Amino acid sequence: MKRMTQALAITLALFPAAQALAEATAIDVRKTNGCGCCLSWMNHLEENGFAPTGENMFGGSLVRFKLDNGVPQRMVSCHTALIDGYVIEGHVPAADIRRLLEERPDAVGLAVPGMPYGSPGMGPEDDREAYDVFLIRKDGSTEVFSSYAEG
Repeated sequence: MKRMTQALAITLALFPAAQALAEATAIDVRKTNGCGCCLSWMNHLEENGFAPTGENMFGGSLVRFKLDNGVPQRMVSCHTALIDGYVIEGHVPAADIRRLLEERPDAVGLAVPGMPYGSPGMGPEDDREAYDVFLIRKDGSTEVFSSYAEG
Protein backbone atom coordinates (compact mmCIF):
# COMPACT_ATOMS: atom_id res chain seq x y z
CA MET A 1 0.00 0.00 0.00
CA LYS A 2 2.90 2.36 0.83
CA ARG A 3 4.38 1.92 -2.67
CA MET A 4 1.03 2.58 -4.28
CA THR A 5 0.67 5.77 -2.24
CA GLN A 6 4.19 6.86 -3.27
CA ALA A 7 3.45 6.13 -6.93
CA LEU A 8 0.23 8.12 -6.73
CA ALA A 9 2.08 11.03 -5.09
CA ILE A 10 4.73 11.01 -7.83
CA THR A 11 2.09 10.84 -10.56
CA LEU A 12 0.18 13.77 -9.07
CA ALA A 13 3.40 15.77 -8.71
CA LEU A 14 4.24 15.20 -12.36
CA PHE A 15 0.71 15.88 -13.63
CA PRO A 16 1.03 19.70 -13.75
CA ALA A 17 4.25 19.39 -15.76
CA ALA A 18 2.66 16.92 -18.16
CA GLN A 19 -0.42 19.10 -18.45
CA ALA A 20 1.73 22.19 -19.17
CA LEU A 21 3.52 20.30 -21.94
CA ALA A 22 0.22 19.22 -23.44
CA GLU A 23 -0.99 22.83 -23.32
CA ALA A 24 2.06 24.41 -24.94
CA THR A 25 1.06 27.46 -26.97
CA ALA A 26 1.28 26.90 -30.73
CA ILE A 27 3.33 29.38 -32.74
CA ASP A 28 3.91 29.23 -36.51
CA VAL A 29 7.41 30.35 -37.56
CA ARG A 30 8.24 31.37 -41.13
CA LYS A 31 11.96 31.28 -41.86
CA THR A 32 14.59 30.50 -44.47
CA ASN A 33 15.88 26.95 -44.82
CA GLY A 34 18.85 26.04 -42.65
CA CYS A 35 18.97 29.24 -40.61
CA GLY A 36 20.68 28.30 -37.34
CA CYS A 37 19.56 31.38 -35.40
CA CYS A 38 15.92 30.73 -36.36
CA LEU A 39 16.21 27.18 -35.05
CA SER A 40 17.90 28.43 -31.87
CA TRP A 41 15.05 30.91 -31.33
CA MET A 42 12.53 28.10 -31.84
CA ASN A 43 14.42 26.07 -29.19
CA HIS A 44 14.15 29.07 -26.84
CA LEU A 45 10.40 29.07 -27.40
CA GLU A 46 10.11 25.33 -26.72
CA GLU A 47 12.07 25.75 -23.48
CA ASN A 48 9.54 28.40 -22.45
CA GLY A 49 6.26 26.59 -23.03
CA PHE A 50 5.59 27.22 -26.71
CA ALA A 51 5.10 24.64 -29.46
CA PRO A 52 6.77 26.15 -32.55
CA THR A 53 6.32 24.74 -36.02
CA GLY A 54 8.57 25.97 -38.80
CA GLU A 55 7.84 26.62 -42.43
CA ASN A 56 10.70 27.37 -44.80
CA MET A 57 10.18 30.17 -47.31
CA PHE A 58 12.39 31.63 -50.02
CA GLY A 59 13.80 35.11 -49.34
CA GLY A 60 11.46 37.13 -51.54
CA SER A 61 8.37 35.24 -50.37
CA LEU A 62 9.38 35.71 -46.74
CA VAL A 63 9.84 39.47 -47.20
CA ARG A 64 6.42 39.69 -48.88
CA PHE A 65 4.92 37.67 -46.00
CA LYS A 66 6.37 40.12 -43.46
CA LEU A 67 5.05 43.19 -45.27
CA ASP A 68 1.65 41.60 -45.95
CA ASN A 69 1.30 40.92 -42.22
CA GLY A 70 1.99 44.50 -41.16
CA VAL A 71 5.69 44.43 -40.30
CA PRO A 72 7.18 47.83 -41.25
CA GLN A 73 10.40 47.55 -43.25
CA ARG A 74 12.39 49.26 -40.45
CA MET A 75 11.31 46.47 -38.04
CA VAL A 76 12.35 43.50 -40.21
CA SER A 77 14.53 40.69 -38.87
CA CYS A 78 15.25 37.16 -40.05
CA HIS A 79 12.10 35.19 -39.14
CA THR A 80 8.41 35.95 -38.68
CA ALA A 81 5.96 34.08 -36.48
CA LEU A 82 2.20 34.10 -36.10
CA ILE A 83 0.52 33.46 -32.77
CA ASP A 84 -3.06 34.02 -31.69
CA GLY A 85 -3.69 36.92 -34.08
CA TYR A 86 -0.29 38.58 -33.58
CA VAL A 87 2.91 38.78 -35.61
CA ILE A 88 6.26 38.22 -33.89
CA GLU A 89 9.22 39.52 -35.89
CA GLY A 90 12.75 38.46 -35.05
CA HIS A 91 14.39 37.38 -31.83
CA VAL A 92 11.65 38.38 -29.39
CA PRO A 93 12.07 36.80 -25.93
CA ALA A 94 9.39 34.30 -24.91
CA ALA A 95 8.53 36.39 -21.82
CA ASP A 96 7.53 39.32 -24.05
CA ILE A 97 5.34 37.07 -26.20
CA ARG A 98 3.62 35.81 -23.04
CA ARG A 99 3.08 39.39 -21.87
CA LEU A 100 1.62 40.33 -25.28
CA LEU A 101 -0.82 37.41 -25.10
CA GLU A 102 -1.84 38.36 -21.54
CA GLU A 103 -2.28 42.10 -22.17
CA ARG A 104 -3.82 41.70 -25.66
CA PRO A 105 -3.10 45.24 -26.97
CA ASP A 106 -4.74 46.40 -30.21
CA ALA A 107 -1.60 45.90 -32.29
CA VAL A 108 0.04 43.96 -35.11
CA GLY A 109 2.56 42.37 -32.75
CA LEU A 110 6.14 42.58 -31.54
CA ALA A 111 9.49 43.02 -33.25
CA VAL A 112 13.18 42.96 -32.48
CA PRO A 113 14.63 44.52 -35.63
CA GLY A 114 17.94 43.27 -36.91
CA MET A 115 19.63 40.46 -35.05
CA PRO A 116 21.02 41.83 -31.76
CA TYR A 117 23.79 39.75 -30.22
CA GLY A 118 22.57 38.02 -27.07
CA SER A 119 18.88 38.13 -27.93
CA PRO A 120 17.25 34.66 -27.84
CA GLY A 121 18.88 32.55 -30.55
CA MET A 122 21.72 35.03 -31.10
CA GLY A 123 24.32 34.06 -28.53
CA PRO A 124 24.71 34.13 -24.77
CA GLU A 125 22.30 36.37 -22.90
CA ASP A 126 24.92 37.17 -20.25
CA ASP A 127 27.11 38.79 -22.93
CA ARG A 128 24.41 40.60 -24.93
CA GLU A 129 24.23 43.99 -26.51
CA ALA A 130 21.39 46.27 -25.42
CA TYR A 131 18.22 45.99 -27.51
CA ASP A 132 14.55 46.92 -27.48
CA VAL A 133 11.43 44.93 -28.24
CA PHE A 134 8.94 47.09 -30.13
CA LEU A 135 5.16 46.95 -30.19
CA ILE A 136 3.96 47.44 -33.77
CA ARG A 137 0.69 49.39 -33.89
CA LYS A 138 -1.85 48.80 -36.66
CA ASP A 139 -1.06 52.20 -38.19
CA GLY A 140 2.59 51.14 -38.59
CA SER A 141 3.87 53.21 -35.69
CA THR A 142 5.96 51.57 -33.01
CA GLU A 143 6.75 52.02 -29.34
CA VAL A 144 9.16 50.32 -26.98
CA PHE A 145 7.45 47.32 -25.34
CA SER A 146 10.47 46.24 -23.29
CA SER A 147 14.19 46.94 -23.13
CA TYR A 148 17.14 44.68 -22.41
CA ALA A 149 20.32 46.22 -21.06
CA GLU A 150 23.78 45.20 -22.16
CA GLY A 151 24.73 42.08 -20.28
